[in-house]
Amino acid sequence: MQTTCCVVGGGPAGMMLGFLLARAGIETIVLEKHADFLRDFRGDTIHPSTLQAMDDLGLLDEFLKLPHQEARRLSAIVGNETITTVDFSHLPTKAKFIAVMPQWDFLNFLASKAKAYPSFRLMMETEADGLIEDGGMVRGVTAQTPDGPLRIRAVLTVAADGRHSKMRAAAGFTPRDIGAPMDVLWFRLGRRAGDPAETFGRADQGQMLVLIDRGDHWQAGYIIPKGGFDALKRQDIAVWRQRLKELVPFLGDRVSEIGSWDDVRLLTVTVDRLPRWHRPGLLCIGDAAHAMSPIGGVGVNVAIQDAIAAANILYAALRQGAAPDSLLAAVQARREPAVKLTQALQVFIQNRAITNVLRRTGAVRPPFVLRIFNYLPWLRRLPARFVGMGFRMERVKSPQA
Repeated sequence: MQTTCCVVGGGPAGMMLGFLLARAGIETIVLEKHADFLRDFRGDTIHPSTLQAMDDLGLLDEFLKLPHQEARRLSAIVGNETITTVDFSHLPTKAKFIAVMPQWDFLNFLASKAKAYPSFRLMMETEADGLIEDGGMVRGVTAQTPDGPLRIRAVLTVAADGRHSKMRAAAGFTPRDIGAPMDVLWFRLGRRAGDPAETFGRADQGQMLVLIDRGDHWQAGYIIPKGGFDALKRQDIAVWRQRLKELVPFLGDRVSEIGSWDDVRLLTVTVDRLPRWHRPGLLCIGDAAHAMSPIGGVGVNVAIQDAIAAANILYAALRQGAAPDSLLAAVQARREPAVKLTQALQVFIQNRAITNVLRRTGAVRPPFVLRIFNYLPWLRRLPARFVGMGFRMERVKSPQA
């Protein structure tokens, strides 16, 4: 097969880039190795920056008709004190909230809009397994499909295949590990009338739990020291359920919904970044270029900002059937400073706050830097900018053909 741009990976970055390029009239193929997008406990938070992009595209009102919950503030309960740390109401964006929505709904929505353009093709159950190279330049990919092996030649290949990117490895790229002292256990618990009305976190006695309102249930993230899941599993799960009950008492009548450790999913937290995101004919974006910590839930939205910037910078050259390496470098130059700042802030929070809480055996009292948000509510606008918009919010400039 032959195309102008071959995007490997049908996640948020890959689908957004495929949609934007097809919308600009560029022949684009997106490869997704799975048969559908139905995978649980993925990044399900669509932040104001991404919602602004949907508005730029004229799709926001239709998008928000999909089932979702809206988080307009974020709070933390540290010890016995409740602190509201984030307030999105003052953001200079159309949507001043986080939309919590299953990622498969978001991806299916983007796919349906992209398929309206004749230049777009989404190939499911198609796993790219190698690069086609000629004279040091990437010319496309090899892939496995239900019908056998396939070669796709392309002017530009984009690796958007996640933090374990095969395309990145095939290109000889090795990310620099920045470090993460924690992992996250994901599970769900029923939500009932009388429960708190917003997404929040709870920290006390060496434990941290984040509860995300999903309408009929809570999506829960329990933070553990890096590599600590095996040791936790060696104890009876009833012991852990009791600790959860003590941490968040209102969940006490439903922790039994966690029947066994099979009901708990491990997210191995990785924070890394490629020194170089590109080589002739190949560009890495999203987690393939930089894996983010789950702090702030910003990873999906940073990846989408990569896709928007790439489309803005590359569409004119791709229309001419070219993808100069100088433009691929321009994508990295635009996005890398925001990625570095985001990761630096995440690592600071990991090392200074989360690690300290996990090491505590007794009651935790919120530090002054957190309590000040209750004394000076206007300060909540600062973390709202970081969480909601990031350090560089990209606006859609690639045109509709």
